[in-house]
Amino acid sequence: MARISLTPRRTVFFRVMEWYSKRTYGKVLDPGKALAHHPRLLWTDVRLEQAVAKWNKLDRGLKALAEMAAAASIGCSWCMDFGYWVSREQGVAREKLVDVPRWRDSDVYTELERDVMEYAEAMTATPPEVDDDLAARLVGRLGEPAFVELTAMVAVENLRSRINSALGLTSQGFKESCDVPSTARQAEGSSAR
Repeated sequence: MARISLTPRRTVFFRVMEWYSKRTYGKVLDPGKALAHHPRLLWTDVRLEQAVAKWNKLDRGLKALAEMAAAASIGCSWCMDFGYWVSREQGVAREKLVDVPRWRDSDVYTELERDVMEYAEAMTATPPEVDDDLAARLVGRLGEPAFVELTAMVAVENLRSRINSALGLTSQGFKESCDVPSTARQAEGSSAR
């Protein structure tokens, strides 16, 4: 349960953000509602997210796995839910997203994907626990621009996840809206009609 009201004062800026959010995501995002209590902070967050969306040195799939691994490390259910939805929209395989919390035991990831998730977890630890060998492997495989973007992306996800977790924001049902129902559930739905 949110630790802050999700019904902020309805300023013009909030109404614009609300309209955009509904149009883009189908609902108003709870982090936007929470941050709207401090309009300057919300405006800064919007500008940050617009800038982050333009970063393009790191492969989208790797970026998604890094974000999800950081969110899982922190335990942000809102970020895991929304991250799943965004990543599926971008074409990331469902199996890879579902297995993020247990990536070490899963066989769906490449060696590079494993290194990216290990790096995200190591960066997310307090204090960070990044080792030189892992960083060198990633620089060697990604190149310096993509490695720097990976590092910044994990830091941005830490910001998101820590704010959302501290404010008590939880899943808004994005994951459920993009999962295809199983054949058994579809059959049950058909026979109930």
